[in-house]
Amino acid sequence: MAILDILVFPDPRLRQKAQPVEQVDNRIRRLIDDMFETMYAAPGIGLAATQVNVQRQVLVIDISKEHDSPMCLINPRILAREGTEQMEEGCLSVPGFFETVTRAAHVSVEALDRNGNPFRLNAEGLLAVCIQHEIDHLDGKLFVDHISILKRQRIRHKLEKQRKEAARTRQNTEPQRSVI
Repeated sequence: MAILDILVFPDPRLRQKAQPVEQVDNRIRRLIDDMFETMYAAPGIGLAATQVNVQRQVLVIDISKEHDSPMCLINPRILAREGTEQMEEGCLSVPGFFETVTRAAHVSVEALDRNGNPFRLNAEGLLAVCIQHEIDHLDGKLFVDHISILKRQRIRHKLEKQRKEAARTRQNTEPQRSVI
């Protein structure tokens, strides 16, 4: 298994819409394993393939503290939404920022599992929020799209500034080469 690079907002690749998985094969199962490894290392409770620059409808979730309840949803589709719930959300692609987002309190979802078998799931609470958050990624949306434009611009500005400072630090620490 490998830890994959997670794209960070405002990377435009996060806005691409994921394509359905045509066939669940060993390549997709390897992606799923790598996504779990990446999510646990980050650490996070959910990760969509688009966040690791794979434009396929695959997401992984594990809301347990012990990392003993891994879930994989391939080609997920929300069939029904009920109620509303406000919850503070963060995102591996928007590191260090948390904002309150309103989502459905209960969702009914259909998807394929890691073996390509169809299943349905009724979820509520944190699991429902996490599923909606990750499906948003597959549609090219981020949780910051659910907050005010002013807050979104502030987060974008801070992350761009951090990225520029990190690049400048890397540039200053690289060994100088003499040109002959």
